[in-house]
Amino acid sequence: MAIIILRTLIIYFSLLLAMRLMGKRQLGELELSELIVTVLVSDVAAHPLQDIGIPLLNGLLPIVVLLCFELIVSGVIVKSVKARRLICGKPSILITNGVIDQKEMRSNRFTLDELTEELRRQSILDISKIKYAILETNGSLNVIMYPAEQPVTAELLGISPPDPGYPFIIITNGRVLSDNLRKSGKNDAWLQSELKSRNVSTPDDVYLMTVNSMGQIYFARREKEQKKK
Repeated sequence: MAIIILRTLIIYFSLLLAMRLMGKRQLGELELSELIVTVLVSDVAAHPLQDIGIPLLNGLLPIVVLLCFELIVSGVIVKSVKARRLICGKPSILITNGVIDQKEMRSNRFTLDELTEELRRQSILDISKIKYAILETNGSLNVIMYPAEQPVTAELLGISPPDPGYPFIIITNGRVLSDNLRKSGKNDAWLQSELKSRNVSTPDDVYLMTVNSMGQIYFARREKEQKKK
């Protein structure tokens, strides 16, 4: 039992390190080569866990090889446009000026149901109001509306709203983040004063508290858990 637990932890931390070295982008959006590596790594890592008779090195070595190969491929993709197009492909414009490009739809094997579903996710129901709809190499659909359909910005209205800045989290789930408190330009005396003004005696009673550069505060009191009878 102890051997199984130890092997599992070794594989887990090895995969964790590998994914960290591959970069944050891999966690949210996978290109084709990245997806292949991810699938292979998960499959390779499973074998030493399923059969303790397989040497642990047989699972770790392929992970290291795949990781190194992926880092090399990623470096080549960054430096070479031709390699990037060959490995990752290129974006496809599915809609232009409100007209669906049926040829691009067929070549990407993208159905009308998939297209309308993606548009509904972005709260778009009228295709005629779309200037461009671009299918990216990672499979996501980016939609650019006609200027008249885009949200009004402060620049278009000719106004300059104040910048509230970044909201620093001061208290999270009862825990004071002293580093954020310092970065926001506040101190413990200010925090105690704000808590007192809200009839809170201790940070333990706070679920979330943030403050931005304009001094605007978001405050949420922690709800008490009800004991089950």
